[in-house]
This record gives sequence, C-alpha cells and structure tokens, in this order.
Amino acid sequence: MRSLDLPFARAAHDRAAHRRSEPGLLDDLLKEPATRVLVVRGTRVATRDQRVAFFAPDDVAHLGARTVLFLGEGPGGPGAPGVPGDGGAVAYLAVVLADAGRGPGADPVPEPDLDVEWTGLRSLDASDLEVGLVVEAVALAQWHAVYTHCPLCGTRTEVRQGGWVRHCPADESNHFPRTDPAVIMAVTDADDRLLLARGPQWDLGRRSVLAGFVEPGEGLEQAVARETGEEVGITLDPSSIEYRGSQSWPFPASLMLGFRARATSTDLVRQEDEIAEAAWFTRDEVATAVADGHLGLPGRASIARSLIEEWFGGPIED
Repeated sequence: MRSLDLPFARAAHDRAAHRRSEPGLLDDLLKEPATRVLVVRGTRVATRDQRVAFFAPDDVAHLGARTVLFLGEGPGGPGAPGVPGDGGAVAYLAVVLADAGRGPGADPVPEPDLDVEWTGLRSLDASDLEVGLVVEAVALAQWHAVYTHCPLCGTRTEVRQGGWVRHCPADESNHFPRTDPAVIMAVTDADDRLLLARGPQWDLGRRSVLAGFVEPGEGLEQAVARETGEEVGITLDPSSIEYRGSQSWPFPASLMLGFRARATSTDLVRQEDEIAEAAWFTRDEVATAVADGHLGLPGRASIARSLIEEWFGGPIED
C-alpha cells in the first residue's frame, strides 16, 4: 500500500550536503547575485502575496542579529528575480532572525525592515520547493535557538558547516541537529470506529488521534502499543500495526511517524493528565459532528489530519 502524501514531506531541492564543509561557503554564496535567501523568524517565514519571499543576498545584508544557514541547491523559486533563465540550479540560504517572543524578560527585537508578511509554517500554502525549503529552515532554526552551548562543558558553541554543526571551541566537540521521533496512530476497533481524543490543554470539541514520543531503546511498533495503552488503556493487535508515512514537525523538533492499528479491546481508561476526553466514532458521527461544529479536527498540514481522512475515505469539509 502506498504511503500517505503528507504536506511537510515534500521537497524539490537537493540539500547538497557535500558542500557544507566547503571553506568559506556562506561568504561565497552571499556574494553571488543568483543565490536566493529566505528569511525565518521563530516558526514564521517572510512572505509576499501569500508566497515565500526569496531575496538576493544584497537585499538582506542590512539585517542585524542573524544566523545564516545553507539549505541546498535547486531551481529558481517563485518570486526570485535575477535567477538565470537557463534552468540551472541556484543555492538557497536562510537568514534566521532573533525571535522577539523568545523567553520572559528577553530584550526587545526591532521589526526587520523588509516589507513582508510573516506566515506560520502551518498556514503556508506553497509549492513543494517552497515548503521543502521552509520546513528545513524552520527545523534547523529551532535547533540553533535551543542548543547554544556545549552539553559537555557549557561553553557557548560556534556555528559551522553552513549551520549544520555547532562546534565547541573549549573541548573541540561537534554537535549536530537533533530530531525527536514521535509516533502518531489512527486506532480503530473491530467495527472500524476511529478513536479520537482531546488533550487537557485543547479547546472543547477539538480532537485528534493519539500520539507520543518514542522512548530510548524502543522500537516504533512498541511505542505505538505502549502509548495507546498508557493514554487510553486499550491493547492493540500487534500484527495490525502498519506504518503509513512520516513528516517533519518542527514545533520544535519532532519527526512524526504515522501508523494505523486495530484495537483488541474497546473499554477506555484515560490517563487523566494526558487525555481529557476519548471516544470511538463512526464515519457518520464524524461527518455530522464536524458539520454542526461540535467536532474540530487537526489542521490540514498535520499528519493527524491525513490519518483521519485516510480512515474516513476522503477529505472532510470543515
């Protein structure tokens, strides 16, 4: 069976990892007029007219506190004036600005002078090229925002290899971007009803499928069964646990691994600090509850929505 076609699992560029260790890579690319630069602030990207804004290096040279990342190579993207028209590849960089909203008591960060809108990744409606570049840039930016010091000795680290390494000048250790694997699962019962649950922090009526982080020393299928048992107290048929696809979820650093599985029991016992409500739904019940506004589903950018709509048999109109 073909895997799910997931919004954040698409790309049309080459990450060109072999170039990251080139001496002077970023300096050289910032001098190249054909280089295209996107600008990231927190989990938002600079856009114009609802498309990702691509800049020439000179257009963003005036920006202050920033980190520059090498994203790779690819065709010239939409809104990228000056890209050669021969179809040749261009280099893509991301400029990551200081996030004004990071941490209580943080120093104010002036609004960048760019004449753009700031669009959240989950709201982005763009081409595969744009989405692939932005997901990569946001995920890498989130890692840099957190891992600023050496975990071995506490020294502030230096950004190297186009943003893909943080190097400790004290003990000479190198540190690489981290991604946290998390399983997310569409669980059905013998009558093909779908289990939907609500977290305590969510609005009333909003529900999704179950999910949880993979623990050290644990396989993915083990995590699916364990999380389901912990959160709602049911067991799964191990032979029914089926992988359906994966996508990055850089909020801040997850890789979501989607599964579907069939329950061998249906009596729900909630883990109250994790699950506020949980229930089984038929397709008719989902359609009716969504139509009358009593049920809110995850956004269309999420793998959760894709898993739900795969079970449902097609798109669900909000």
